[in-house]
Amino acid sequence: MDLAQEGVWLGRVWDPDVQGPIVVTLREGQVIDITSKTAPLLRDICEMEDPAAYVRAAGGRPVGPVSEIAKGTVGAPSQTHVLAPCDLQAIKACGVTFASSMVERVIEEQAAGDPQKAHVIRDNIGGLIGANLRNIKAGSQDAARIKAILIDEGLWSQYLEVGIGPDAEVFSKAQTLSSVGYGAEVGLHPKSTWNNPEPEVVLAVSSRGRIVGATLGNDVNLRDIEGRSALLLPLAKDNNASCAIGPMIRLFDGDFGLDDVRAAQLDMTVLGAQDGFEMRGASSMTEISRDPTDLVRQVIGPHHQYPDGFMLFLGTLFSPTQDRDVPGEGFTHKLGDVVTISSPKLGTLRNTVQLATDCPAWTFGIRELMRNLAQRQLL
Repeated sequence: MDLAQEGVWLGRVWDPDVQGPIVVTLREGQVIDITSKTAPLLRDICEMEDPAAYVRAAGGRPVGPVSEIAKGTVGAPSQTHVLAPCDLQAIKACGVTFASSMVERVIEEQAAGDPQKAHVIRDNIGGLIGANLRNIKAGSQDAARIKAILIDEGLWSQYLEVGIGPDAEVFSKAQTLSSVGYGAEVGLHPKSTWNNPEPEVVLAVSSRGRIVGATLGNDVNLRDIEGRSALLLPLAKDNNASCAIGPMIRLFDGDFGLDDVRAAQLDMTVLGAQDGFEMRGASSMTEISRDPTDLVRQVIGPHHQYPDGFMLFLGTLFSPTQDRDVPGEGFTHKLGDVVTISSPKLGTLRNTVQLATDCPAWTFGIRELMRNLAQRQLL
């Protein structure tokens, strides 16, 4: 998982001895179980006044070297393996938060899921939109002026509305407890023939709207389905194993905070098991169009509460245009692709692409979690 030795880390691991999840931290390369009656859930620690201080001082038992636990077969009840670093939190995501990403969303919408048509549209309008939007502050007077220009050009889009208008796009990415973690398979809906990974920073936010840490995520995207209609966003985004988060949350403390998130650089590689294809990409948080604090405020407040907090995907700059097979048809996944997302201060998230219908079924829901914790006398 390539976690830095420095930092205060918070995560979850499947423990075969208790047939359930345990809350863990990392100390000198060892995974330490810090589950307790005070904090049986990762959510409980995120709700504390100083989560990093609690984790730093918490007693616990060694589970094993992180390098070994990372090799565990995900989904195998008999093996210790890494889980997504969240439990009762809602999983929310923001879209169209980067100027270049806006361009691709407009192209997808106008191409209606046709990659060849998208190539033509990209050549025709990509330069115009990118040049006008890259440095525009969402919701500003300049943004309103650009909106008027785009309408005159016949290029206005619902994606540009959320990209430069006053209201961000925020959607539910996955069901509570359904996210997968490091080493897991990530799922594509079998209907999709044009799709890609989306490397993103994911914030851990408490029920009071306080950002307490950050990790990495893969907001797997079905470009053809979303391109057909924005109303198909739930089908494009929320499928079995289609949300990967991890490897662990790095909690905010005196050495790591929101400014580090604002400056984060994410690197990504896709390696094809079938064809040896390799694609590299990156997403720089310095180019985001909305500040993370603004996005959090749009999610939680008097208008909407999250009693167990939430995880928030911040969007991505990455939109692949590199051809994989047919010239002009761009990139799409093949089964077996290995997607690696990394950032120096947040570690590495690695997953393998599979059909959602062939990934391990999600069966451990809230009722099973509560029953398991009760059996362990943690509730």
